[in-house]
Amino acid sequence: MSNEVEQAQAQQEAPRVVQINDDKAVSCYANFCRVSGAPEEMIIDFGLNPQPVGIPTSPINISQRVVMNYYTAKRMFQALHLTLQRHEATFGVIETEVARRARIANPAQEAPEAAE
Repeated sequence: MSNEVEQAQAQQEAPRVVQINDDKAVSCYANFCRVSGAPEEMIIDFGLNPQPVGIPTSPINISQRVVMNYYTAKRMFQALHLTLQRHEATFGVIETEVARRARIANPAQEAPEAAE
């Protein structure tokens, strides 16, 4: 094999590293997310819900909106899924239902089992 062919094969086999510059990234906290879309793109709105339990009585202000195509959305879904799997494998299952989290945190609140 020629040296050029060997170099091309080595480049194809080497993992690619994407360089990222996050100097201008803006960070915000969100405890609310709404997903909507159109035939060619997905829209994800993020905001802060001041009343996270129950139905909010005041409007939720959306502070960030991300619009992406479905290919990017699927790659993001896969990355989030893998990240959550790793987190749960390390720290335990994440319970998203608030009432169940409260029962898990305070087992005394569990309903007594029926006597046999």
